[in-house]
Amino acid sequence: MGWYILLFLKTVFFSGKVAPVSEIQKIQIAGFAQGTTWHVTYYAGDSIVTKIQVDSILTRLDSSLSLYKPYSLISRFNASRKGLVIDDDLAAVVRKSIEAWQQSEGLFDITIQPLVQAWGFSARPVKKYPDSARVRALLRCTGTDKIRLKGSRLVKAKSCVAIDVDGIAQGYSVDVVASFLERRGIVDYIVEIGGEIRVKGRKQPGKEKMKIGIEAPGDYEMKAPVIQRIITIDEGAVTTSGNYRKFHESNGKKFSHTIDPRTGYPTDNSLVSVTVFAKDAITADAYDNVLMAMGLEKALRFTQQKQDIAAYFIYRLPDGSIRDTASSRFVELFEQQDTE
Repeated sequence: MGWYILLFLKTVFFSGKVAPVSEIQKIQIAGFAQGTTWHVTYYAGDSIVTKIQVDSILTRLDSSLSLYKPYSLISRFNASRKGLVIDDDLAAVVRKSIEAWQQSEGLFDITIQPLVQAWGFSARPVKKYPDSARVRALLRCTGTDKIRLKGSRLVKAKSCVAIDVDGIAQGYSVDVVASFLERRGIVDYIVEIGGEIRVKGRKQPGKEKMKIGIEAPGDYEMKAPVIQRIITIDEGAVTTSGNYRKFHESNGKKFSHTIDPRTGYPTDNSLVSVTVFAKDAITADAYDNVLMAMGLEKALRFTQQKQDIAAYFIYRLPDGSIRDTASSRFVELFEQQDTE
């Protein structure tokens, strides 16, 4: 879900132990990038993908997509009056963002960067939160219809328009690393960046499906995650958005990092977290934010109608107790068993 220094709710993966086999090795590499950790596990005859290579990919993506880098393309676009020529990475993220904006009836909107900044969830800290007049003024600078891709150039309708792709860029980064592995002939792998995961193939040599644990909400200070559910998959992506770790508090009230682009205010509904399964991580990452903003009932209906995503919801009842539910296609992930 985004390049945040503090990550709120993560999926965690279990790769298990593999018996030593001369032909196939279990290779694990890890590092730190984009304000979080990353891990790659793959099965191959040799170390054909290295930490240095993955670090290089993530550094390149930072130079395009990170608001925390003043020299990045996205930072330069936000500072420009009319727009600028962008690279393939930012263009791919913008195209997917426009698609998600259209399909979500405006609930996914990367132009809310001024509002994200005003509420203190962007690169710069704030001393006070915006009042209603300030929110109304910032809303005049938002709306994905105010940006447009013209060839290799991203243009803006108003100079005050600025974008924040944190809600989708980490999923895209996972996909880029996964594509790099596949181009090198790797067919069994797990790529994880900040809790966003993409899987292909199975653990070797036993050919068990990959297992992914979904973390339960609980004590914010807990060091070890408590696993709420475990799913098994052999291809696809899983991402999570949640508000129990990424939030602010004012006058004793906590408010979510998820900003509703229709109102300009943080969302306020019963959802604690949403975990999305999709064919790729950029899709899952976009829609976990959309579903969080919708609230439980609308999000569940929306998910059931879409064929390309499935979702799992953790929500809070009025008495404070925690419950969970899932779309029908996500329930199938709980029930899968290795029969081959």
